[in-house]
Amino acid sequence: MSKPLNVTQKLIKSHLVDGEMKPGEEIGLRIDQTLTQDATGTMVMLELEAMELEEAQTELSCQYVDHNLIQTDYKNPDDHVFLKSAAEHFGMWFSRPGNGVSHPIETERFAIPGKTLAGSDSHTPASGCMGMLAIGAGGLDVAFAIAGEPMYMKMPKVLGVELKGELSDWVSAKDVVLEMLRRYDVDGATGYVIEYFGEGLKNLSTMDRHVLANMGTEMGATSTVFPADGEVRRFMESQHRGDEFVELVADEGAEYDKYEELILDDVEPLIALPSSPGNVVPVREVEGEDIYQSYVGSSANPGYRDFWIAAEIVRDKMVDDNVSFDINPTSRQIIENMVKNNVMFNLVQSGARIHQAGCNGCIGMGQAPASGQNSLRTVPRNFPDRSGTPEDSVFLVSPETAAASALTGKITDPRDLEDLYNMRYPVFEHPDELFINTEMLTEPKPKGKRGEIKKGPNISTMPDFDPLEDFEVPVLLKMGDDISTDEILRAGAEVLPFRSNIPEISKFTLDVVDKNFHDRAMQAKGEHGGHVVVAGENYAQGSSREHAAIAPRYLGQRAVIAKSYARIGWQNLINFGIPPLEFEHDADYEDIDQGDVLTVNDIRGAIKNGNEVVIHNKTKGNKYTVKHTFSDRQKEAVLHGGVINRFKARKKNGSG
Repeated sequence: MSKPLNVTQKLIKSHLVDGEMKPGEEIGLRIDQTLTQDATGTMVMLELEAMELEEAQTELSCQYVDHNLIQTDYKNPDDHVFLKSAAEHFGMWFSRPGNGVSHPIETERFAIPGKTLAGSDSHTPASGCMGMLAIGAGGLDVAFAIAGEPMYMKMPKVLGVELKGELSDWVSAKDVVLEMLRRYDVDGATGYVIEYFGEGLKNLSTMDRHVLANMGTEMGATSTVFPADGEVRRFMESQHRGDEFVELVADEGAEYDKYEELILDDVEPLIALPSSPGNVVPVREVEGEDIYQSYVGSSANPGYRDFWIAAEIVRDKMVDDNVSFDINPTSRQIIENMVKNNVMFNLVQSGARIHQAGCNGCIGMGQAPASGQNSLRTVPRNFPDRSGTPEDSVFLVSPETAAASALTGKITDPRDLEDLYNMRYPVFEHPDELFINTEMLTEPKPKGKRGEIKKGPNISTMPDFDPLEDFEVPVLLKMGDDISTDEILRAGAEVLPFRSNIPEISKFTLDVVDKNFHDRAMQAKGEHGGHVVVAGENYAQGSSREHAAIAPRYLGQRAVIAKSYARIGWQNLINFGIPPLEFEHDADYEDIDQGDVLTVNDIRGAIKNGNEVVIHNKTKGNKYTVKHTFSDRQKEAVLHGGVINRFKARKKNGSG
């Protein structure tokens, strides 16, 4: 008799095309669907063009425009035209600017239980709420998936989280995932897929589950998975897609590599303090601090219910006159339902500022808070400077806490509203009928009616990178733990318009850490042929944006040496020919200083024939043995100077 399988194992087994299901071993998965968005999708389209792809080979691929909606000059609108033309050229769906955020739209319109989804956005696992294996990845990995290639990754372990009980009044799904972050911090689930199960699931809607699946990424998880049960059937029927429902639940007796119990009754209103999603405390501990901004929306709280509860809390009241109450609807469809059911009226009447459907302030595209002021947000991340304001003070909260605090002008535990306003907790019921809007989704055109790709003046081509060679270069920067991709290559309205122009966007590389990094890197490139950087634990956590690897590579980065890496950031470095090397001893990390010159001899032989590389510190006269965990496929990529070089070489040699 076969071994009982959990949902994650079923999804992987049904899509496994290479490797064995042993934790830590490299596996290749067949990808059914892909998601690309405009902050990362521009590079994906350029990569597909460089690969000379004729047509997407997936069951469904959709290009969204949701991040870079601000049009202060020609750059963003030019990219919108480029992306639309590229999606048409490759036979992909296209979600127009203003249609909304990729993750909730993907869940509403395309997600199907039992399927796999690869997305060039780290919050792609949000669709795991539908019984999918949804994986965030660097754009190049997604480009290869679109071309019909397997997606390679290390076989994850499965963290089973059994939910019990029922949420108390004034507590919602955001508080549940903040409780998980309080337990696991930003790297405690690295190497795992988080799978939720248990009788407590019946008290969480599909979009509640979307909140948990979205922010599993903030714990370092490979993905987050839920069963496709009766609630998922209800959701799909409400979206007029009930015929696509497929039940997918764990076998009786299924086991997990690690087990966690979470009793929903015990969860209280929680808040993540600046500047990490893992810095979680009860709201009670910080209540009373003045706030400048309260922000509801984003991919982390995208459901109709999230806006409804905020609207009910502020109904017939005016928010504090010191507070900017920002509402970020996540889709055009949700806006229409908010208008239809007076949710929008209640918000507008309270003094809320209504923004277009999109990521907006979550990615630093507008809505930046004032200097030295506290901002409460229902977004997934609060890394330093991500909001667009240097030295910002961003807190992560639930819609209930955000709305309550908007009323009082201070961080407020929403339970206090019972005494402050004699308010009872509003009980949400799903609308009998949702208004469904698919008009801003453009279907793929027949092959004979597809046009050419249109490029504006800001769109460059992919840089050419040389194969890996020995080096003698300076340590240009030494960093600590948990350096995020927002610090390596930040987002925001100043930077993101250059996402399809590597020479220009490289000027912002690591400027959150060192304002002079770009100039010093260019100098080191000219004098030494490049540089290395050194870091602590969990380097390159956060966003999937591969610019955090491409831009440093363009500036001459020859290697990164760190104690450990976040999954996507590690893979992106490999994809672009930067070997991510790991310290074997903490003392070696401590011994290296910024400015030391490091030398490596026969690095090609060391990587090809083993998993250790010897580094000589020419400045101090010491040497260190560092390691790597590359598969044979990844070794080839690093040696070639990146995956694209490897692909071209194999194509030239006729080996695929």
